Amino acid sequence: MLDYVYGYDDIVSQFVATLVPAWQGRELPPMTATIGIIARDDAQAPGRLVAGILYNNYDKQAGVIEMSGAALPGVKWLTRQTMWRAYQYPFLQLECQMVVNRVPADDKSQLRQLIAFNYEPTLLPRMLGRDRDLVVCRLTREAWEANKFNRRRDVLHVATEKAA
Repeated sequence: MLDYVYGYDDIVSQFVATLVPAWQGRELPPMTATIGIIARDDAQAPGRLVAGILYNNYDKQAGVIEMSGAALPGVKWLTRQTMWRAYQYPFLQLECQMVVNRVPADDKSQLRQLIAFNYEPTLLPRMLGRDRDLVVCRLTREAWEANKFNRRRDVLHVATEKAA
């Protein structure tokens, strides 16, 4: 079972920063909000933080927010409920029209996941240094609502009730 914690921005952002190689040695941007994901039935350490989602660079006027996340290797955390919680905050609470993720171009696994979720990628050569490219992935609210994880409205309705 997973539990979701809110309001622990410093702890969750530092946890995620230790797992994201591109952030190591860099100053983290100020967080708008975070979600910590705790595994209640974790065999190694029940109740430990296993994943986190960060929101930053919120532009209310444009309706855009940046989102990042990371998890301990081998932990099952990316459930339908987690995905719902991750995206209901920017799209339903903040009423954003788009979420942005920045991904190193060599992180093929994460890029595949985001594209499967309906993100649109744009390659920006050398944005992470002379020999390192960045992909900016954009997800509009309409693309989020239409993705295969949200197609069935009854799934959204049940998730909304659980999140309340």
